[in-house]
Amino acid sequence: MRLVSFRLAGVSRTAKPNAARRSERSRQAVLTAARELVPELGYARVTIEAIAARAGVGKQTIYRWWPSKGAVILDSILALSEGEQGVRLPDTGELAADLRAVMRATVAEFADPVFEAPLRALTIEIAADPDLAAMYRERLAGPVDEAKKERLRSAQRAGQLRPDADLDLVLEVLYAPLQQRWLRRSGPLTDDYADALVDLTLRAFAP
Repeated sequence: MRLVSFRLAGVSRTAKPNAARRSERSRQAVLTAARELVPELGYARVTIEAIAARAGVGKQTIYRWWPSKGAVILDSILALSEGEQGVRLPDTGELAADLRAVMRATVAEFADPVFEAPLRALTIEIAADPDLAAMYRERLAGPVDEAKKERLRSAQRAGQLRPDADLDLVLEVLYAPLQQRWLRRSGPLTDDYADALVDLTLRAFAP
């Protein structure tokens, strides 16, 4: 089982299709087309028209269902986890081991071109679109972060983490260096690097 923060955490937040308005088959074709085109063409060259042509639908069909190209990309990422049940993080009782498993899986996911290319495109779009940023927080980042914090609360109850630790800050210390290295392509993303971030975070917030 992959234990990662986005696609394989079991997040499934895409809107359920309205049988009166859309064809599920066409919807899936659009999402698949968006995921395929981003790594093929680069995000800047992907257009609604190109997605529509690849999916075999009219562009007005896409505009009926999604407000922007960024929204299509977001749903294309969310669709990778459709059918999964909830967000799952391991809880073996050993916080360090569980966080290493999650961080190593995140590193592997960032290296997966099926996931990496659309997520990088989405990150670019979020920076310029506040509405899309709010949608991203509500439908993807928020539920995933809450699942992570629930695992950290369990560690606090077990005396493995400072009881007064700010859990949002814990997550920032743990993930921000990884995300920055990924965004800037400034260094390799390896299991050793993931483990080092876990060790650093646990030292900083040790009871």
